[in-house]
Formats: sequence, structure tokens, C-alpha cells
Amino acid sequence: MSETKPVGNKNEKVGSVVSTKMAKTIIVEVTRRVPHPLYKRIINKRKKFYAHDEEGKAQMGDVVRIVECRPLSKLKRWQLKDVVRKAVQVTTDLSSIGIEAKPQQRPTKKKKK
Repeated sequence: MSETKPVGNKNEKVGSVVSTKMAKTIIVEVTRRVPHPLYKRIINKRKKFYAHDEEGKAQMGDVVRIVECRPLSKLKRWQLKDVVRKAVQVTTDLSSIGIEAKPQQRPTKKKKK
């Protein structure tokens, strides 16, 4: 009988993408709410995780789920599992709303005599 060995539970975190500037790597900021050890007031703690994004699906501002994996580099120990919610993408294309943009002219500096 061939039984499949149960794979251990992998740690998962949900956070927002704060950077996509590297190739196949995203930086995800995970926020958690914990009580202060002495004063018991609820505070937000943030931590950034480097995650592997093979296909480049995640964009800035997306809410993503990352899962723990083997070390892929010095800092990367997480992989992108899925995009939970896409961010609103703001375009600067004015022609889509019927406005023609004029080419911007740089201000010229006055020469001192």
C-alpha cells in the first residue's frame, strides 16, 4: 500500500506588499496587534518579510498570503502563496478621461551677471 506521508503545517502570514523593486522578490509587511507587556495597551507591531514571487503576480499595495519555505537566499525564507486582494491602481493616463496633456517644460534658470 502506498500511503502519502502527511506534510507538516507550514507557517502562513498575511500582509501588504511594500516593495516589488527586486527581481522575483517582494517585501511583505505583516502587522499584528499585541498587548504591551507592562501597560496592556493594544499596540501594532510590524515586521517585513522577503518573499519569493516567481511569476511576478504581486504589485505594490496588494494584500498577499505568504508561506514558509526553505532558505532561498540570505534573507528570503518565504514564498508567495496567493494574492488575497489586489490594490487599486492609479493611472496617470489623462487621455482615458478626455484630457490632452501638454508636454511639461522645465523652468529655465536665470544667469547671474
